[in-house]
Parts: sequence; C-alpha cells; structure tokens
Amino acid sequence: MPQIVRALTSRLIGIIIVLFVLATVVFVIVRVTPGDPAAVMAGADATAKDIADLRARLGLDAPLWQQYVDFILGAMRGDLGQSIFLHMPVTAALAQRAEPTFFLTVFSILIATVIALPVGIISAFKRGTLFDQVVVISTMVAASVPSFWLGLILIQTFAVKLGWFPVSGYGGPDTSFLDRIGHLVLPAFALGIVNSALITRFTRAAMLDVLGDDYIRTARAKGAPERRVILKHAFRNALIPIITVIGVTIALLVSGTVVTETVFGLPGIGNLIVSAVLRRDYPVIQGTLLVVAAIYVLINFIIDMLYIVVDPRVRL
Repeated sequence: MPQIVRALTSRLIGIIIVLFVLATVVFVIVRVTPGDPAAVMAGADATAKDIADLRARLGLDAPLWQQYVDFILGAMRGDLGQSIFLHMPVTAALAQRAEPTFFLTVFSILIATVIALPVGIISAFKRGTLFDQVVVISTMVAASVPSFWLGLILIQTFAVKLGWFPVSGYGGPDTSFLDRIGHLVLPAFALGIVNSALITRFTRAAMLDVLGDDYIRTARAKGAPERRVILKHAFRNALIPIITVIGVTIALLVSGTVVTETVFGLPGIGNLIVSAVLRRDYPVIQGTLLVVAAIYVLINFIIDMLYIVVDPRVRL
C-alpha cells in the first residue's frame, strides 16, 4: 500500500508540473501568433487611437509578465478569464459547448470499440486467413481516410439522399435529447470508423503476442473451451496495450473534434476553438487549450490506475 501511495503522489506531482508547463507554452504560443484581437474587434475603419484605447480597456496593454502571472494565478483558482468577444467567462463558454463534444466523444469511442475489439480478436485468432487479410487491409484504408471526408460522404448519403439524419447542427434550445442524439449519429460514425482502425490493429497485435505463450497451450491441452481460452486467458492478458490505445484514442477524440464539429456544424468545443482563433480571442484560446490538455493528462492518469486493476503484476 505505501508503494501505491508513493506512486500516486509522484504521478500527481508530475501532473501539476506538466499542466504548469502546458499553461506556459499555451500563453507563449498565443502571444507570438500574428494578429491583434483589439484590431479585429475595432474593425477595418478604426484608427490607431481607437485600437489603443480598446487594448487598454481589454487589458492587452499590460506587460506580458503581468498578463502571464494573472493567467497562471487565475487558472489555479479555476478562473480562465473573460472572453473578449463573447463577453462571458471562459469557463461559462466551455460549459455551454461541452455537451455536444462530450457526447460526440463518448459515442465515437463506443462505436470504435464495438467495431475494433471483436474484429481484432477474431483477426488474431484467424491469423493468415482471408478474414485476417481483409481486416489488415481495411484498417490501413480506414486509418488513411480523413474524418472530414468520411463525414461529407455520410452527409451526402444518409442525410441528403436518404434523409435519415439531419445534415448539420445540434437542434434549438427546445430540442429533445433524443433529437440531439440524432444529430450526433453521423459525426460519431465518421470519427468512430476512422479511430477503430488503430484500436483494431493494437488488439490484433496484442492478441497475437499472447496466443503463442505457454499458458495458452497449457489451457488448450487441459481441454478448456476455445472461447474460454481466447476471452479469459488471452484477451485478459492482452488488455494493457488495448487499454492504452483506447485511452489515447479518447484523448485524441477530445482534442481532435475540431474539423468534424466544423463539418457538421456542431456547437461544441472544437467549433469554439476555431471561432476563437479566427477572432484572436486570447482568453478563450488559452483556457480551451489548457482544459483540453488537462483532460489529456487526466486520461493518461486514469489509464495508469487501470493498469493496477487489470494486471496484478503492476501492483507488485
């Protein structure tokens, strides 16, 4: 137990350091990017004095070190600043946009996992057969297809021609939850199919690594049913790399929904980032990137904790 506590403490300290470094990098990147939010906000007809006055009102004329300290101290308190264009706290803007991104990520990873795990397991079990070759080729093709292109194909087929799903959007304020879920079906499949390729390949490789081990041959020699050998003995011992790739995929989905949300017109966090970058809305860019990075780090921490649950050797 003391070893686990020390490991958790070490990981938590590492997370704090990583988040501090990420916050610094985000602040620097945003500030060195060309563009002035005051100039964008003032418009093309604004004079230099108008822009300077607006910069003063927004606090952009303060020294960079002071802006940096204010950003770090605010982030430590959970205050990510005030959006320049939305005129609301960044945390409130993120809360308004979180629902579409959250459900899109959940549905996408569910679709990817439901496709990838059985296909990867069967492909490893039937190694060298026609099914296995088709799976290998299909995963290579799926991994090469851009999610936005697949999204456009799905829109053209299932929304425009067949009319089964909405073309874009997330519904109005009075839209029911089920109707909103209907808006997420096509983007979730677009992301899920593309990301299932990586999980399938890792599942297949992990299963192939364990299917040749001695304990698998021993279980078969004892007359254990093949399904039990595959699912209980082989799959259980192949879980660590599979959990890793699923966790990484979730993190990538959270940070990689920008293009998909833009294609499908979803008012999620990805769309918020695009709007903030175009407007040079510094607080929104900084806050959103920091939150996404924190989610990424948290997911990796959860994966490490799952190792302890899945594999007793990690606890030892």
